[in-house]
Amino acid sequence: MDKRHGGSETGDEYKKRGVHVWNKRALLVFCIRRHGADKRAHHNALERKRRDHIKDSFHSLRDSVPSLQGEKASRAQILDKATEYIQYMRRKNHTHQQDIDDLKRQNALLEQQVRALEKARSTSQLQSNYSSSDSSLYTNPKGSTISAFDGGSDSSSESEPEEPQSRKKLRMEAS
Repeated sequence: MDKRHGGSETGDEYKKRGVHVWNKRALLVFCIRRHGADKRAHHNALERKRRDHIKDSFHSLRDSVPSLQGEKASRAQILDKATEYIQYMRRKNHTHQQDIDDLKRQNALLEQQVRALEKARSTSQLQSNYSSSDSSLYTNPKGSTISAFDGGSDSSSESEPEEPQSRKKLRMEAS
């Protein structure tokens, strides 16, 4: 048979993926090159996928920072603004945590005052059986007069109810 028509008299012709190769050495070179090209194409696809993931992550980060939402920005700008925003949010969270701690302290003080008032009320109810006195003043076991508004502290005269302490005052006292 004629080699041009796909036949071979010697049997040295090989067909690989539709390509005629005339000897074993040429077939081996063809397979190695083809394998290298496949490997390179696979590596390129993986690298493209990695770059796309990084690009999408930067877009997501950009959209998460309020000052950059919807704007075009370089990767360096995105990282700088994201760092600033994270630091701002950390400071804000710290301030909120301080406010929470202050409110917890205020709640504890108020609960303590409620318990003192309840104790004073129960003491006054016992004493009201013996005498009818002003309902806003009570006598503690020591014999001192207690106002229902003073949180159970001893006082020898009527006193105006104290205003609740503000959070700012508590914060200064805690310092």
